[in-house]
Amino acid sequence: MDTKELLKKVRKIEIKTRRLSDHIFGGEYHSTFKGRGMTFSEVRQYQFGDDVRNIDWNVTARYHEPFVKVFEEERELTMMLMVDVSGSELFGTSQQFKNEIVTEIAATLAFSATQNNDKIGLILFSNQIELYIPPKKGRSHVLRIIRELIEFEPESKETNVAEALKFMQNVMKKKAIVFILSDFISEDYKQTMKIVSKKHDVTGIRIYDKQEEHIPNLGVVNMQDEETGQSMLVDTSSKRVRRNYEKFYQDNVGYFKDSFAKSGAGTIDCRVDESYVKKLLGYFKRRA
Repeated sequence: MDTKELLKKVRKIEIKTRRLSDHIFGGEYHSTFKGRGMTFSEVRQYQFGDDVRNIDWNVTARYHEPFVKVFEEERELTMMLMVDVSGSELFGTSQQFKNEIVTEIAATLAFSATQNNDKIGLILFSNQIELYIPPKKGRSHVLRIIRELIEFEPESKETNVAEALKFMQNVMKKKAIVFILSDFISEDYKQTMKIVSKKHDVTGIRIYDKQEEHIPNLGVVNMQDEETGQSMLVDTSSKRVRRNYEKFYQDNVGYFKDSFAKSGAGTIDCRVDESYVKKLLGYFKRRA
């Protein structure tokens, strides 16, 4: 992809996702993810409806009328976007591939965080850490993240969620808001998730295509695993083959939901042909 085409794509995603974060998600994000506490800001005259517990009795006695202490939320939060760039993210039978939806969701979340003056970092992972961008603030930083999401070419096509979580835990010393965007075709990350969720606020966003849920009856077809590169002939007319595949898929989804639920982490399921706007808004409102 040449520079001109890349910048055009970045600009298109910025326009769409920034509008969403400005008009829809900014306030919801702020309400959902609170700062570290409240800090004293100023003293002002008491107004009807103020909490009497905030009355400053020393100032009140001095001026012979009630004054209250005003507190501000101490935010300075950090959002870490963990994005799966393995081979299975290049799948899609609808209008978009999974990785295109992932880019839009990540950009929307990043601009929502920027609107609230929070830092944003990025981890791109496969079965290894492909790229790490430390958390920073600002629009130009978010645009760099979007550029990487669009054009980055991973070295590996396989997935290891546990390794990505371990890396994030090592680089993020303070509590962070963590969004993991993946199809979660991975194993053995439940225990790591439990450890990470004790320190960080974690949400898993599972992106999937409806055609991944089952194999249609197409007779004998040549299938290739996007992550391993292996090809094999599969008799899709066999009910047993289709049933085994559906069981494998449902077991994978069940493991994802169980791992996050038992860790106290949040989950969002988003199919590529569904509105991720509704999914994110619903999740923010439930949490707030």
